[in-house]
Amino acid sequence: MAIEYIDADKCNGCEICIESCIQDCIRMEDEKAVIKYPEDCMSCFYCEMDCPTEAINVTPERNFPPLIAWR
Repeated sequence: MAIEYIDADKCNGCEICIESCIQDCIRMEDEKAVIKYPEDCMSCFYCEMDCPTEAINVTPERNFPPLIAWR
């Protein structure tokens, strides 16, 4: 998973991360941001960089095998 976590205690519900996410991985639930589609995250770090409360942590590590081009 590229998005490791979103700290619900730090999240203020501003929705900036939702607007920043180019893969549409984050949604709002109970006025807090949650990771809905972690497998779609490209580790672009936009949500982490744009979060005003530093509630999001993204890792460059991916837990699934890379795609291999056919020959």
